[in-house]
Amino acid sequence: MKPTALYIHIPFCDHKCIYCDFYSIITTDNIEKFLSALKDEINYYSKLYSTEREIISLFFGGGTPSLMNATYISGIIDHINKNFSFGKEPEITLETNPGTVDEKKLTDFRKAGINRISIGIQSFDENDLQFLTRIHDKQTAINTVHNAVKSGFENISIDLIFNLPGQTKEKWKANLEQAVRLPIKHISAYSLILERGTILNKMVLDGEVKIQSADYDAELYELTIDFLSNNGFTQYEVSNFAKPGYECIHNKAYWEYKDYIGFGPSAHSFVNGKRWWNYSSLKRYISEVKEKQNAMMNYELLNKDQMKNEYIMLALRSKGLNLRDYINKFGSDWLDGHLKDFEFLRKENFIEYDHNSIKLTPKGYAICDEILSKIL
Repeated sequence: MKPTALYIHIPFCDHKCIYCDFYSIITTDNIEKFLSALKDEINYYSKLYSTEREIISLFFGGGTPSLMNATYISGIIDHINKNFSFGKEPEITLETNPGTVDEKKLTDFRKAGINRISIGIQSFDENDLQFLTRIHDKQTAINTVHNAVKSGFENISIDLIFNLPGQTKEKWKANLEQAVRLPIKHISAYSLILERGTILNKMVLDGEVKIQSADYDAELYELTIDFLSNNGFTQYEVSNFAKPGYECIHNKAYWEYKDYIGFGPSAHSFVNGKRWWNYSSLKRYISEVKEKQNAMMNYELLNKDQMKNEYIMLALRSKGLNLRDYINKFGSDWLDGHLKDFEFLRKENFIEYDHNSIKLTPKGYAICDEILSKIL
């Protein structure tokens, strides 16, 4: 059985945050039409790819999936279960925004089959939350975590953003201190990134907001690694930290170059060396599925060199490149041609390198993109 991850993009949102570039809409007019199209799309791909596959994870992203009621979510899970083969105890994650759930709704989600909650907190600082145009405050975020525990969730993750405009090291450290006091098992800590088309990007272009330097960003990142490592969280990917045994299975599917299938508008898929992506419009998505049972906008077939580079990039961004696995897949030519680079990076303490693996150090994670551009 080939391990495969599934992703469901729920596009509905009650509010568009200034930094967000994920496809979302703030109208709920087509909720039922979307559900019908989604089930048809699942049917289509299950006929192509369900055989000899074991679904190891299911991730509901968006948008704001937690705006939906538990019956809506459970209906999707049941439909997938009829069309694909879940592995033993698959990880089923629901992205959740504070302010959209209470203890009862979280309990209903748990009964529906969700066993992992990812809470988009972003900051525990009131001024930062207002700047990011989040709909919740600090106490609501804290209450959401505790309500998740009361509702039966053990596997709880939170998202945080660092290097916000004017964010001091003290303010960011206070965020981390609050986070580790909570009963959570996973933290995703992301640097603020300007994405084209977002409100924040326009604010920066217009001179209304000033983004802090890349050097300062690197300092905050190293602070994050040191602090979380000293508080029981292991870094298993550039932006992700987990208590032992609670690494996100869905995240790891991407980093370990496993197959994944995405459903819904803007969703991406990667199966057997083919990558494709759906239209980023709910109305177009619904009409395409109605016409041809899928909403593929375009696709690409990767050649061996492209797959090799992606494999290396993803491995080094996570737990490291297993040399035996790499050689079995792609041979040893690339490794042999970069021995001097590896030795230099090892001496500078950017990588740990031996006959078994190549792994970035915390210092190396801070300049991960520069290292990858050099060796790829």
